[in-house]
Amino acid sequence: MNSAPLTRQAIHEELDRVRTDFHTLVTAASPEDLRRPSSGTRWTNGQLLFHMFFGYLVVLRLLPLVRLMGRLPDPVSRTFARLLEAGTRPFHMINYLSDRGAAGVIHGPRLLRWFDRTLDTLQTRLQAEPEDVLARGMHMPVHWDPYFRDWMSLAEIYHYGTQHYNHHRQQLSLNRAA
Repeated sequence: MNSAPLTRQAIHEELDRVRTDFHTLVTAASPEDLRRPSSGTRWTNGQLLFHMFFGYLVVLRLLPLVRLMGRLPDPVSRTFARLLEAGTRPFHMINYLSDRGAAGVIHGPRLLRWFDRTLDTLQTRLQAEPEDVLARGMHMPVHWDPYFRDWMSLAEIYHYGTQHYNHHRQQLSLNRAA
């Protein structure tokens, strides 16, 4: 989000923007576009679109973990992050292969429905989060993703999905009119 403050409203608005953009990308992509290799990844555009959605599923799964770790002493989340970090290589392989397979089943209108449901859930949960909980956080496995930092607040986890989306958005090789 560049220099804009990371507020509840800013996160909500970025999710609205991404929703509109994702719908445009998915509905405008031809079957040829979806089969074309993306730029800078081993995925096709169709697989990368699924992976962009998957980033928000990761956020959804991280929320309870970050809420829990944010209540525990700092060394607990630091140790947990180190354990996750030890599994970086298998994580990357599973991440790559699962998105390849899932994109063959979840695409087009189904992908848009799942995307909308996920963003609706994130926006609803974001609105319900108490301010003090949004400020709590945990240590993260920094080699799992370039947008994971050593320690991230719950608000930063909500924002992470869009950072991940924006990063991969630039790697799509769809018809540039989209």
